[in-house]
Amino acid sequence: MKINKIAVLEGDGIGPEVMKEALNVLDIISKKNNINFDCNKGLVGAAAIEVEGHPFPESTKNLCNNSDAILFGAIGDPKYDNNPKAKMRPEDGLLEMRKFLGLYANVRPVITYDSLLDSSPLKKEIVKGTNFVVYRELTGGIYFGEKYISKDRKSAYDTCSYSFKEIERISHLAFKEARKRKKELTLVDKANVLETSRLWREVVQKISNDYPDIKVSYLFVDNAAMKIITNPKDFDVILTENMFGDIITDEASVITGSLGMLPSASIGDKISLFEPIHGSYPQAVGKGIANPMAMILSLGMMLDMSFNLKKESEIILKSIEDALKENIVTIDINSKKYYSTSEVGDWLSKRVSDYLS
Repeated sequence: MKINKIAVLEGDGIGPEVMKEALNVLDIISKKNNINFDCNKGLVGAAAIEVEGHPFPESTKNLCNNSDAILFGAIGDPKYDNNPKAKMRPEDGLLEMRKFLGLYANVRPVITYDSLLDSSPLKKEIVKGTNFVVYRELTGGIYFGEKYISKDRKSAYDTCSYSFKEIERISHLAFKEARKRKKELTLVDKANVLETSRLWREVVQKISNDYPDIKVSYLFVDNAAMKIITNPKDFDVILTENMFGDIITDEASVITGSLGMLPSASIGDKISLFEPIHGSYPQAVGKGIANPMAMILSLGMMLDMSFNLKKESEIILKSIEDALKENIVTIDINSKKYYSTSEVGDWLSKRVSDYLS
């Protein structure tokens, strides 16, 4: 029997709490369908700094290198956020992990559920039917460029750099995804100001010749940010660089009604990582109020994209939809009638089990 090796990186904050519920669902799938998953845990982020002295230690690197996929919880700790002179931060581990593993494409689906329309800060008629996906480049741009701060801390700079190949590889992924959907792709950039954005346009225009069936649009990032709020249904596949993608995906996530509902994937040539986008949410640690759905949906993305278990992935999505319809939700979705993290997780595990029976 094939053994599917998964590196489980719970990380910081609510990471361990939501990961527990996802692994319970995975265990159900393993037992019901006789699929062998070998899950091994590793440290990352603040948890790794405390034990290993580094946010992405060698032991975790080795674990990831010897796995077929990575399931990741969250990263970040307030004690580092509040110390601008800290020499090492949890987030450094995430950036290093992306670079080390070659995770160059972040994929974030943004879907609104009818039962959550009242939870969105936008009007129902604006968000109803929203279904788009953002392809964000992950290993280039200003986050990885040369950085400098003067000794007197009165000046600093961060450089933004991109190569043709960096843009090309994620662009092909985005165009291929557009072919599976509505055949529409929007490049988000700032080509009226930035040379890197002009290179992005040049590369995407060249690649578009290989995909004559795809309608390509170009939007400056400020205009795109506005349109995501005023008419999110206009978008199908969004392609963008690292920092712009970081900002607009967080913006887009809010319109769905809860950060706790959105999964993501970080794609590499050899391995991919799957994580919820909600972050470590330290204020919720230990209170049993964290929403496990995004973590479980990330598990579903992993089953589909890394192990070709599309049926199991669809069952997870259907179970989530059932939970929303029956109001089996955490406090972020319904502040008047809600369930704990473990109660929602247990309900979803049972529903998945029922579908697999």
